[in-house]
Amino acid sequence: MPLPGNWLLRHSAATRLLLLSLVLMTFCIHRVTANCSRSCYCSESPEGGLAVRCSGLHLPEVPRDLPNDTRHLYLDYNRLTTIPTDAFLGLSLLSELDLSHNDLAQLEPGAFRGLAESLEFLDLSSNRLMALNPLAFEGLRSRANLTHNPWHCDCNLQTAMTLLDLEPASLAGVVCRTSEPEEAGVQGLPFLLAAGADLCVAVKKTTDVAMLVTMFGWFAMVISYLVYYVRHNQEDARRHMEYLKSLPSRQGRSEHSSTLSTVV
Repeated sequence: MPLPGNWLLRHSAATRLLLLSLVLMTFCIHRVTANCSRSCYCSESPEGGLAVRCSGLHLPEVPRDLPNDTRHLYLDYNRLTTIPTDAFLGLSLLSELDLSHNDLAQLEPGAFRGLAESLEFLDLSSNRLMALNPLAFEGLRSRANLTHNPWHCDCNLQTAMTLLDLEPASLAGVVCRTSEPEEAGVQGLPFLLAAGADLCVAVKKTTDVAMLVTMFGWFAMVISYLVYYVRHNQEDARRHMEYLKSLPSRQGRSEHSSTLSTVV
């Protein structure tokens, strides 16, 4: 039984549309894959740019071949121990950065350089961070997840907190595991609740002691100089007195000689 012509036309058009869709999909996938980091998986982000997923790949460092149009970057569950300077420089569209569940213990100065204008969320949870270096953030104002890190609350951290521009609510995730001085009693407390404690008191005491030692040193130098000055002047005075004592006898001999000359 022959098929109607219009049926064949409709189905041939549908077939062509399907083939075109497959070609376009293949092209898009190829383009995304071609631009992606070799160790990661990339997909188109709904708001434009790329979502780059490098999760759970046991990476020891941040990949250096990340696409410039990366908007979401997932580096969680790897083996990162530090974020070096300029690690994300050139990713001007990056709005979300997930660095959770790594072994991060250090953020070098300039680690997030270039992200101040674009980054909206930074996840640093579940790492080994004990301190924060304000120079690593360079004006970053994004939300941040700082929970589940072994924070060491001391004078350095207290000072650093005042220099950060992160969203204030983000700092609630800093919970003190240890503290210095220990008697501050802030272990187990969110740092914001412990902000009333003066964690710099030990540093101030050390500074006071150093100032006292310095002042004592200067005082000892002044006393030593005065003693030397007095002794030196005493020696000069003694010599001067001996000289003065010798003057009358010389004058007497001179007068006696003059008398003898007159008599003669």
